[in-house]
Amino acid sequence: MDASLLRELCLGFPGAYEDFPFGPEASVFKVRPPRGGDERPGKMFALSNLDAVPLTVALKCDPALAVQLRAAHPEITGAWHMNKRHWSDVRLDGALAEEDVRDLIEDSYDLVVAGLPRAQREALGWSRLAR
Repeated sequence: MDASLLRELCLGFPGAYEDFPFGPEASVFKVRPPRGGDERPGKMFALSNLDAVPLTVALKCDPALAVQLRAAHPEITGAWHMNKRHWSDVRLDGALAEEDVRDLIEDSYDLVVAGLPRAQREALGWSRLAR
């Protein structure tokens, strides 16, 4: 997977946008529900230096699943500078199937959106049952 596809996948979710709170080299993908005039910062679901080699992305993950994924896939580790219980770094060098990476990104987005208030989830058109 390359940086342009990673960006495209992350921005493909309702309410997703790219931000640079840590500087121009760190793309932070966040979700913000559509709200009239509300400029509160969104919630992060992915973080990547899109120019890094190898390309990696930090994704939110259920802690129990993170343990299983890290045991089965050496390309998935605890995320650097993040809470390693909830965030994993995924190396995107081709060792992990593209579909699996897509699923991990979607799971990260879903975890973040699930933590939003119900009205905001509804504004995004999100339903856990639909995913």
